[in-house]
Amino acid sequence: MKKWMMAIGLGAMLTLGACGGGDEGNTSSDGDSDSNTASVDAEAVFAQNCAACHGQNLEGMSGPALTDVGSRLSADDIENIIRNGQGGMPANVIQDDEEITAVAAWLAEKK
Repeated sequence: MKKWMMAIGLGAMLTLGACGGGDEGNTSSDGDSDSNTASVDAEAVFAQNCAACHGQNLEGMSGPALTDVGSRLSADDIENIIRNGQGGMPANVIQDDEEITAVAAWLAEKK
């Protein structure tokens, strides 16, 4: 039963990951691309790419709870895990560098 639930969780994560945002970026009225990480809505990126496993409220589901992840890991540590995976988490669940940095910083604030 546990393997079956993990398979469903992984399938949901892959499906949600495939629906992730494109590389449209933010463009100002003068046509310049906005590369400021502050312009990334980290909570929305988390909801779209991570909540299927970690829970909408960071409470944990098939992935661990992240409610206090910032008390255990730095933003750099979290960013490394998002990029390279760890345990049952695959690498590159989020593919955009700015989004990875923003989500890692947002999660690091959770203490």
